[in-house]
Amino acid sequence: MTSGGHIVLSVRNLTKSYRSAGEQVVVLRGVNLDIAPGERVALTGESGSGKSTLLHLIAGLDGADSGEIRLAGASIGDLSDSGRAALRRDRLGLVFQQFNLIPSLNVEDNLAFQARIAGRHDPAWHGELVERLGLGALLRRYPEQLSGGQQQRVAIGRALATRPLLVLADEPTGNLDEATADEVLALARDLVARTGCGFLMVTHSARLAATLDRQVNLSAGLVA
Repeated sequence: MTSGGHIVLSVRNLTKSYRSAGEQVVVLRGVNLDIAPGERVALTGESGSGKSTLLHLIAGLDGADSGEIRLAGASIGDLSDSGRAALRRDRLGLVFQQFNLIPSLNVEDNLAFQARIAGRHDPAWHGELVERLGLGALLRRYPEQLSGGQQQRVAIGRALATRPLLVLADEPTGNLDEATADEVLALARDLVARTGCGFLMVTHSARLAATLDRQVNLSAGLVA
């Protein structure tokens, strides 16, 4: 649902297909989706339904066959490659199942990395993220010295450090045990509410999906 007519993400009539083994495989058949600022949405669907494809299109990592994606009113399809890269750097937060931390950087530098290259590093907000995510004792450690839950907390903090318009999370708890998944997602929900950004999370877990504001299901190439 949206409030006051404000939309951070608008997806309209999005289609995407691929060539596979000489055949055209249609993945998305006309997806429509709106997310409001501060809204936390779970995207569910069976394996192969196109959930990750949809996230990649929204992030500008791939191009749609037709349709439109608008982030805060700006059309992603109208951007150049460098424009889409700048969008991911400055206005989007990305969180993945595999954490994707930089092995050669310690926790503090991983946390600040995206904000610094975007020119949006805010020491006060950085300090709040460290505190809220429970990372104070870990700042000098490197990713290989962290548990999965600790790595994902760093990844969530990195994604939120720029105060993005939208955070996209692709199975962010997929590598975590149930208790750690609950803890990490609770932190993400609270911090998203704190920043007021939109949040779209792909998950196979009906239990975790139910903790967000709204659930949408991707089936037969359409969102219901």
